[in-house]
Formats: sequence, C-alpha cells, structure tokens
Amino acid sequence: MNEYIYRLELIERLNKDDNWTDEDNQIVDKHFNYLKELLNQNKLILAGRTTNEDKFGIVIFEAETDEDAQEIMNNDPAILNGIMTGQLYPYRVALMRKG
Repeated sequence: MNEYIYRLELIERLNKDDNWTDEDNQIVDKHFNYLKELLNQNKLILAGRTTNEDKFGIVIFEAETDEDAQEIMNNDPAILNGIMTGQLYPYRVALMRKG
C-alpha cells in the first residue's frame, strides 16, 4: 500500500459562518461519515483540520495506486458536492506516535 495526503479547503463562500446552509452542513456530515468509513476499512491514517483563520483540512490515507488515491479523494462528498477543493499528494509517514 502507498500513502497519500489530500488537503481540503472550503470554497470562499463558506469562509463566513453566516453563509452556511442546511445543505452545506448535511454535506459536511456525509464527508465525516465518508472518512469514518475509510477508517473502518483501515485505509484512513488520520484526518483533521486547522483551527486558525487560514483553515484547511488534511486526510492521510493508504491506497494501492495513484488512480485509487485520486478516486478516494474525488469521492469525498465535500469535493463531490463542491463545498471543498482538494489537492492530492504522494506521502510517506516517517514517524508516528503509538497508541
């Protein structure tokens, strides 16, 4: 298995809390459930986001091929539904805390 990381950024409209719709929130719920499913499949290594003004998220995961990795990122509901953009990179975890 190869490791990959994708960086997620909200579309500009969603940088203001007042612009979020119920549909946007439902998409984020689907995004979270998608990541939980990747975790259940032992594909997800970690996922999270920054909490400062320059918000972005990262998803570190395993896939067999570059094409599989691209498909995993493209099938993320946040990307599929256009509320986030994603950039995919090959990645290798060098050190990781146990437990």
